[in-house]
Amino acid sequence: MRFESTRRLGLIGGACGAMLLTLGVGAPAGAQVAVDLHLVLAVDASGSVDATRFELQRRGYVAAFRSPQVLQAIRGGENQSIAVAMVQWTGPLLQAEIVPWTQIKDQASANSVAAIIETTPRRLFGGGTSISGAIDYAMRWFPQSPFKGERRVIDISGDGSNNGGRSVTRARDEAVAADVNINGLPILAWEPYLDQYYKENVIGGPGAFMIVATDFNTFADAILKKMIIEIAMNVRPGPTRIGKR
Repeated sequence: MRFESTRRLGLIGGACGAMLLTLGVGAPAGAQVAVDLHLVLAVDASGSVDATRFELQRRGYVAAFRSPQVLQAIRGGENQSIAVAMVQWTGPLLQAEIVPWTQIKDQASANSVAAIIETTPRRLFGGGTSISGAIDYAMRWFPQSPFKGERRVIDISGDGSNNGGRSVTRARDEAVAADVNINGLPILAWEPYLDQYYKENVIGGPGAFMIVATDFNTFADAILKKMIIEIAMNVRPGPTRIGKR
């Protein structure tokens, strides 16, 4: 009887172990899910972005993640998935996590990220405009990703030039040297030549580009176009500017 009981427990344990491995629970600790892109979305929450303007940004991101076009771009990749994180940023040491590293592979996961963005309160309300601080903060995120993928992009959106922290060009150049691309979405509500500033000082890396929003009302269209290109684009040489909206 004791032998039979032990045998039954062994069979049950083996079956449970097989089930856990099937679900991925028993996978080796070092195993990582492969993604086609690591994308950090860095959202301006500085003092020039009032409640209405911030809400227009938020709605733009929510609509983009719910867009079938974005999902189609994701499904066009080899792994048919990307990893996304979102932060709000203002001053040199003022950044806040909104979305932790999350895999998007289908409409459900895309909707989940959209819901987090839609329901998470604004965390920052001023403190300057430190694009360099946002880049440095985003760079610390990539080693923390639980996913595997070599293509890494920081997506900076903002309505002003760098006015705090270290040199933005130095932060950009160090990121590019570490094989991270920086793309931009300058909003020309306050600084009409911010697009030129982003071109010269912010974007960098092979195929780096920007989409320009003339004001916050056009932000949703700009971020949708930008994310589609960002996800689907092939690497091409030299920074590129993709016209004003």
